[in-house]
Amino acid sequence: MARPTDGPAIKAFGRRRALSLIAAAAGLPLLGSERAVAKPLVWHGVALGARSTITLCHADEAVARRLLKEVLAEVRRLEGIFSLYRADSAISRLNRLGRLEAPPPEMVELLARARTVSALTGGAFDATVQPLWRLYADHFARPAADPGGPAEDERQRALARVDYRALSIGSDAIAFDRPGMAVTLNGIAQGYITDRVAALLRRAGLDHVLIDLGEIRALGRHPDARPWRAGIAEPGGFGELLHEVTLEDRALATSAGAGTRFDPAGRHHHLFDPRSGRSTRHHASVSVLAPSATLADGLSTGFSSMSGEAIATVCRELLEVRAMVFERAQSPARSRGPA
Repeated sequence: MARPTDGPAIKAFGRRRALSLIAAAAGLPLLGSERAVAKPLVWHGVALGARSTITLCHADEAVARRLLKEVLAEVRRLEGIFSLYRADSAISRLNRLGRLEAPPPEMVELLARARTVSALTGGAFDATVQPLWRLYADHFARPAADPGGPAEDERQRALARVDYRALSIGSDAIAFDRPGMAVTLNGIAQGYITDRVAALLRRAGLDHVLIDLGEIRALGRHPDARPWRAGIAEPGGFGELLHEVTLEDRALATSAGAGTRFDPAGRHHHLFDPRSGRSTRHHASVSVLAPSATLADGLSTGFSSMSGEAIATVCRELLEVRAMVFERAQSPARSRGPA
């Protein structure tokens, strides 16, 4: 398990979307001795299907609790748009019907951002990868499933329905250009919702906030004036910390194939390369630091299917992005991008 380092720490386990935090901030004062001491309000619960934590600091506890209620209501509202597990969600209706009239503006916005990440990564990130997920999930749900995975002809048929450029996105409608397509925003929606929560709290005047909804976003510094600190742990396990970073008005996301495995050996997992239709085996895990959780989330997903050289090229283009690539358990991180 990742352990606290000097001061409050965040544990970033190697499974996909498994970033959990230790916010040891209780009782610490806000910056400036002339300001009231604010006892941080820490919420632990389940959001977006994962254990989540939100830590916010406000001198008035009643205001902090009201803001927390607003945050949770916003998370539930957005989950109703992006959840694949709710039949009435906007994304489920799009996948079922192939077209969604008058889509929620948040879905239009996020799909547009997803397309940008797709272009940046040369298609390594692709929101239309859902047919591959369905194929592998159905295959390994069968008794005595072939451990080698789906048959080649099945994989090729699913792969033919994966192409972010075949998705039409407009404020009036979202539609697939090919039959049988489907989208999943699981590789970017948690980051987007995290950013929405951060924006809500920022508008309310809060500047000491740590949000973990599967991706982590920090507003400002810890109340004792130090940056929030993060430790990235061994993928799929609970071993020693592999790398440490600081967070101040930054976001952190990690992708690792160990998160959701279709087979016991872990050869087939949820991180698909949209260009080959197979589970990626490039890296043990990829962590991304970026100005927004949306960007960190999408890039960590896409980078998982890219070579180290290709990742470095993207980081050179996006000067505020840093990637930490782990080739195997217990290996040093290869850092891409500015320190």
